[in-house]
Amino acid sequence: MLDMIIIDGLSFSLPLFIMAIGGIYSERSGITNLALEGFQGFGAFTGAFMAVYLSGIFGSGSAVPYYASFVFATIGGGIFALLHALLCIRFKADQVISGVVMNILAMALTGFLTKSINASMFGNAANKFVLGASSRLTVKGLCDVPVIGAAFRDIYPFEVVIIVVAVVMWYVLYRTVYGMRLRACGDNPHSADAAGINVYAVRTVAVFISGCLSGIAGMSFAYSVSANFSPDIYMGYGYLSIAALIFGNWDILPALWACLIFGFARSGGSAVIHQLGLPSGYNDLVRILPYVLTLLLLVFFSRHNHSPRALGQIYDKGQR
Repeated sequence: MLDMIIIDGLSFSLPLFIMAIGGIYSERSGITNLALEGFQGFGAFTGAFMAVYLSGIFGSGSAVPYYASFVFATIGGGIFALLHALLCIRFKADQVISGVVMNILAMALTGFLTKSINASMFGNAANKFVLGASSRLTVKGLCDVPVIGAAFRDIYPFEVVIIVVAVVMWYVLYRTVYGMRLRACGDNPHSADAAGINVYAVRTVAVFISGCLSGIAGMSFAYSVSANFSPDIYMGYGYLSIAALIFGNWDILPALWACLIFGFARSGGSAVIHQLGLPSGYNDLVRILPYVLTLLLLVFFSRHNHSPRALGQIYDKGQR
């Protein structure tokens, strides 16, 4: 049972984590981002459509549609995120309202487009793209280590991709000139501008990155949680990532621990229900555990958090 908790917990935690990193990039630059859920939904829609389309060309047994879906999900999420950047940076809209609108727009738009594409291209007006379950990998040798060996057994390929991308994102944020400029824009954009930094450009790129990473997360959930894409399978995942980055004090490594807590709470509850032989209806109750933990963590720890000083503030160069 412990092995299944670890395996399922990691497959849920890591997509949350990569999406939380995207939120950290956006918010460390000063742009409040409640639109992560919308970004992952639109990114996954783009990737799922390309996976279904390419499956008809390469065949269902080919790995090309699978990996291409993540590339297109990354692009789709990033492009959709640029709309949020346009509203918040160019038109100086309220960032919270923009984020909520982006989530609603993504759900409505992907639902409409999914039905329309299925009806026109595949002759079936369904509201989902059927993808099938992702293949899994096992690392020989390491998988035999007691307890922690479960982390190397039945791994989804996207988990490896997420870990690599997360390491790169950590390095960029904390060890590069761009990362330093991004953090400066979130703390004191006027001083950053006086130093010759283009605040608008830095923030736009940060929001674009958040959309790209959210698209990867959305595609990961599509292949693991439901084996299909539909607009309603992401309800709440984006907000869990936001809670993780807040609990992690807008730092990447602490956010990882929060995501692991959420993931293992979900997988642990499901394992207990299965072990006790309870009806499947109790799984719906288990799904609320990460959200209950979110409330508890925020109640006890959020008072000690310190957000970027310019988070949510509309930057106007002329007011410097």
